[in-house]
Amino acid sequence: MYNSTLSVKVYPDIQLYSFEALSVRQLYALLQLRAEVFVVEQRCVYQDLDGRDKAALHILGMSKGRAVLYARILPKGISYSDYVSIGRVVIAGSHRGMGLGKKLMRYALEVSEKHFPGTPIKISAQKHLENFYGGLGFQVIGEPYLEDGIPHIAMVLGTR
Repeated sequence: MYNSTLSVKVYPDIQLYSFEALSVRQLYALLQLRAEVFVVEQRCVYQDLDGRDKAALHILGMSKGRAVLYARILPKGISYSDYVSIGRVVIAGSHRGMGLGKKLMRYALEVSEKHFPGTPIKISAQKHLENFYGGLGFQVIGEPYLEDGIPHIAMVLGTR
């Protein structure tokens, strides 16, 4: 676990972890949340365990032993050669509508700047979330595309 002094307050029990610092229970909880939302709720069959989790910083929010929010941050060179990547951003259905998505992303942006200063960020956003990410400063690059059967758009932040 990182001893982070980041200023954004996201959720009472949110922590930043390296892959090695995650407990088996935490790893199970975050994978359960990702499967619950991305595979079951969104009916998307895809390879979630893509081998990149080992290189990621993991932001995990727990409540009553369950993962309720999560995002992973990948260093430059893992998903994109010139960009840090933030992905697998998810809020449990029970915790939506509380503004946690925006708080989680602001925290992820702060973590990214602290650990990868000055490096631009690229995301593959679900198309219907374009305005959400745009409100955080991300700009669309390229045309919409299908990723795992869901319309997506590439967006970047911090390019010059």
